[in-house]
Amino acid sequence: MKRRDALKLIAGAAALPAFYSQDLFALGREIHQQLASAAAPKTLNPHQNATITAIAEMIIPATDTPGAKAARVPEFIDLILTEWCTGDDCGQFLSGLADTDARSRKTFSKDFVDCSSQQQTELLTALDEELTQLREANVRGRPHASAARRELETPVERNFFYIMKRLTLIGYYTSEVGWTKELGRPPVHMGPYQGCVPLADAPGKTNAS
Repeated sequence: MKRRDALKLIAGAAALPAFYSQDLFALGREIHQQLASAAAPKTLNPHQNATITAIAEMIIPATDTPGAKAARVPEFIDLILTEWCTGDDCGQFLSGLADTDARSRKTFSKDFVDCSSQQQTELLTALDEELTQLREANVRGRPHASAARRELETPVERNFFYIMKRLTLIGYYTSEVGWTKELGRPPVHMGPYQGCVPLADAPGKTNAS
């Protein structure tokens, strides 16, 4: 699958549940299979990786089921940044990550990863509220456009927290942990990604669903 097509698929996916798109689920499973050989992050430095891990785990925390970290969401995001994103897209994401730290230092005088859980929640809540305001502005400005088109053609889809939440959800719900432990679905063993091939026909697909 071409990188540009993969990014469009990720950007245009419904936030929840991610696996409703068969193409997206197949792509996510292929990316997770590649993580087996990923020894260490290639794009994220240790501090960035720790920050991504903390944010992802707050979006999908471990409860009675594993959270984002156990589903290897940080590694999933690093692989997306390394193998699929353009330089500009990757740079913008990392700038948004750095801005999160800058806002944390301005508010709490320390980086995001050094904040308390309450402080981290406060900061992410502010980012989420800003994202909501962007979405509401899109609706007012383009009342007749579909929600997906409004997000793809406006600053919403360039917003760091929007991308972070989307990648976290996709990475989690296409992982073995998210699929089997959180959703209670049977394991799916798939071969390489094949665009436009029904999931039921994918190599290694079990008959159960």
